[in-house]
Amino acid sequence: MSKVAFLGLGAMGARMAANLVRAGHAVTVWNRSPAATADLTALGATAASSPRAAAAGADFVITMVADDAASRAVWLDDRTGALGGLGKDAVAIECSTVSPAWATQLAAVVTATGAGFLEAPVVGSLPQAQDGKLIILGGGGRDAFDRAQPVLAPLAAAIHHVGPVGRGAVMKLAVNGLLGIQLAAWAEMMGFLGRAGFDGAAALDVLTTLPVASPAAAGYARLMQAGDFAVRFPVDLMAKDFRYATQAADALKSDTPVADATLSVLERAREAGHGAENVSALIRLYTGR
Repeated sequence: MSKVAFLGLGAMGARMAANLVRAGHAVTVWNRSPAATADLTALGATAASSPRAAAAGADFVITMVADDAASRAVWLDDRTGALGGLGKDAVAIECSTVSPAWATQLAAVVTATGAGFLEAPVVGSLPQAQDGKLIILGGGGRDAFDRAQPVLAPLAAAIHHVGPVGRGAVMKLAVNGLLGIQLAAWAEMMGFLGRAGFDGAAALDVLTTLPVASPAAAGYARLMQAGDFAVRFPVDLMAKDFRYATQAADALKSDTPVADATLSVLERAREAGHGAENVSALIRLYTGR
């Protein structure tokens, strides 16, 4: 078993770290709000006072934070950054959904120290994180990918090597883009059906049986109909992912009119005060609920 530092204990990260503890790894955890470490230490993890302290002596350092800015602070802060504690034989693993540009920059900084680097964004939500059934999209060298298997295995139902650093971020943004586009469309059409006099639940009983309904979209549509906006994937984070995706596409001169339109819907939801709610809250733009 390995010594693992896990940095970032939000809803996803806490569940992932717990699975590493249960798998028998020696896990040291850190979170910006220290109270979040209590449940992990009760399971047998050790709490550290900073990312740097957590990384010291670790074989693998895993981060799961909100965005590029949070990742940069966790890794590169002059006083507390994990890079300062990273050993040259360690592997840094970035599981956060970040931009391809930042993933590439971070990889260069990490590998310059002699350490290995793997980007490993995850596909799945809270139930998959809880059950160790996430899908991991690995970007980086094959050596780092192979070395990371023992610590990724307790987290995932499948682990894919999708290419060099940057490809993992691109693939994850594409996944979230496909989801977000569907959810924006479902919210819009459910609003349309409601205005046309349909009972929402009855309409979904038909729509969710049709080939047009992916399992993920159908599940979120049910949450929309139920008015269930409890956070699984907040609007704010979905909007962040669409910003990263459209910026990366612009850099490649790739045209993304549908993603651009979806981002505008997400921004409307944020401006209406729904940013901290689940993406199922997009329905509120069309129903006034």
